Amino acid sequence: MNLGKGILLAAVALLVAAFFIFDLGSYLTLENLKAQQAGLEQWRAENPWQSALIFFLVYIAVTALSLPGAAIMTLAIGAIFGLVVGTILVSFASTIGATLAFIIARFLLRDTVQSRFGDRLRAINRGIEKDGAFYLFGLRLVPLFPFFVINLVMGLTSIRTTTFYWVSQVGMLLGTIVYVNAGTQLAQIDSLSGILSPGLILSFVLLGLFPLIAKWVLALVKARKALAGYPKPARFDRNLIVIGAGSGGLVAAYIAAAVKARVTLIEKHKMGGDCLNTGCVPSKALIRSARFLAQIRRAREFGFSGASAELDFTAVMERVQRVVKQVEPHDSVERFTGLGVDVIQGEARIVSPYEVEVNGRRLTTRSIIVATGARPFVPPIEGLAELPYLTSDNLWELRELPRRLLVLGGGPIGCELAQSFARFGSEVTVVEMAPRLMIREDLEVSSMVAERFGEEGVRVMLGHTAKSFRVENGVNILVAEHDGKSVELEFDRVLVAVGRAANTSRFGLEELGVQLTERRTVEANEFLQTNFPNIYVCGDVTGPYQFTHTASHQAWYASVNALFGLFRRFKVDYSVIPFATFTDPEVARVGLNEQDAIEQGVEYEVTVYGLDDLDRAIADGEDYGFVKVLTVPGKDRILGVTILGEHAGDLIAEFVTAMRHGLGMNKILGTIHIYPTWTEGNKFAAGNWKKAHTPERLLRWVERFHGWRRGD
Repeated sequence: MNLGKGILLAAVALLVAAFFIFDLGSYLTLENLKAQQAGLEQWRAENPWQSALIFFLVYIAVTALSLPGAAIMTLAIGAIFGLVVGTILVSFASTIGATLAFIIARFLLRDTVQSRFGDRLRAINRGIEKDGAFYLFGLRLVPLFPFFVINLVMGLTSIRTTTFYWVSQVGMLLGTIVYVNAGTQLAQIDSLSGILSPGLILSFVLLGLFPLIAKWVLALVKARKALAGYPKPARFDRNLIVIGAGSGGLVAAYIAAAVKARVTLIEKHKMGGDCLNTGCVPSKALIRSARFLAQIRRAREFGFSGASAELDFTAVMERVQRVVKQVEPHDSVERFTGLGVDVIQGEARIVSPYEVEVNGRRLTTRSIIVATGARPFVPPIEGLAELPYLTSDNLWELRELPRRLLVLGGGPIGCELAQSFARFGSEVTVVEMAPRLMIREDLEVSSMVAERFGEEGVRVMLGHTAKSFRVENGVNILVAEHDGKSVELEFDRVLVAVGRAANTSRFGLEELGVQLTERRTVEANEFLQTNFPNIYVCGDVTGPYQFTHTASHQAWYASVNALFGLFRRFKVDYSVIPFATFTDPEVARVGLNEQDAIEQGVEYEVTVYGLDDLDRAIADGEDYGFVKVLTVPGKDRILGVTILGEHAGDLIAEFVTAMRHGLGMNKILGTIHIYPTWTEGNKFAAGNWKKAHTPERLLRWVERFHGWRRGD
């Protein structure tokens, strides 16, 4: 705790202690007020301004320090100053005092609370930022909630101080008037409970619900306004139309068909989307072939005097296509038609919130789900458009291995493909403008991947910004900038892997007026609704995570809300999102890593288990990497896990389950893991956590107990 916080805490503690030590609360009772009423009224008559100021300041102090007695003071002010003046005094004094209590709680406690419970409070903070005024207003109207508790709790959130002040000023006004008016009738009051009759409390509760009802009404009005001008059909051809047959669209259509809704799935290109045709499936098939070649080169390490394989790059790429073809039936038109989905292959166009045009036909629908995915982002670098550049879309058309491959981008896609082509024999150069590879991961992860790249001949150029491309005498040249200097790199083919851009244009979305974010993704609320209440969205086209599994995850919420939102809606849950990069070594993560925790101000403890100690890793000759777990300080609750090493993408699943269902490190340690397997690494990480939290004092007593049993 810093000096300023220490001084403030000491001052508050002294003032609160003085209140109770000197029994000042005895003055703030109904009996004392009645006994002193005549004298107080005479004092107010003789000193109107001085008495008003003193009452005003004392009231501020009582509410700022969260002391008991505010209700009695309100009655006193009503009795002494009357309804109008009393209401003005109490309204401003109570709001100023409440805001001071709010500021004190924020200054002393918010950083600690947010750092310790930041992951749990993230959703609350987002809600407060968006609708905090509504929630606070509702709480202020209901006297069942102690005002001092509201002051302190709201101080721990992210609500603005100015917002807290004016909402409190308005929200407490009605209750202030009731209490001040009661004070004007002080002689008739026998107890504080007599002020608020059951009927009056019920009225307050209904008033407290008003802002929430108002919010719902405003949303309804906003929805009706968005749909105004679009005639609603008397009947609909379909319950749901899904645009895009990638992972999100397929799952959404499947769910709709499973609950017997009439659903149409429209895809203009290939069923399965990017994941099946140009992303997850082909890239993993390519990585497998490259890994096999790399393992053959390690023959002596495994006891063979020699082993060799001759690369047939064309055959490798043909195998990739065979793998795609083998998986293809899972996402085929035939399969989904058999499941009850009406599949149309053609280019969809949203004509209105209720109509979609495809192949010259207009289909009416109650709801639409946009699942159009994303495409490789191609930066506007001078000269790039004139080159036959590669992306993750057209890379699979290659049948000749590039001798010199330039990879723009050191993120997951760029790293996976760079390593594979280097293993095939290309001279690979990765150009990344950031200071390290895989910038979202912790430093040691980036360093170990970069080290492996160096061992395998991948040239990594960090802090290099691509400026332009040109061709001289048939040679392709990249001009990059590094530390203010120009650097030129020659290459044969260039792979652009700098990110993905959402597919939001050319099918009526923008023309209709569906709102986009600054990142040009479709803007959606927590129910995955766009600004049109019956148009939903899922997958890469909206984000925030561009993974196949999150698209499928979102699809459940989008489809269920689209079909049953009239009765109940579900907020999409992003609390536990795992992901992996399939380099060698693999990198898998769920929840926070260290750099995330530091950026978000979340306090954490780190437990690391090195896989070089794992028996199975040693036996497999893959004894490198680690399991790193972040936990709440002093507790076994898991905040996040990063695994680097063989099978990391599979090993992370145990921690995903643990985080999703609230299981801690003790539960993982208490679970039997088969020996010798890679999953033991997770248990040993939990064991390291336990060692760091050994109850030393208890063990000293246990040691004495054993000594006593021996007769020592």
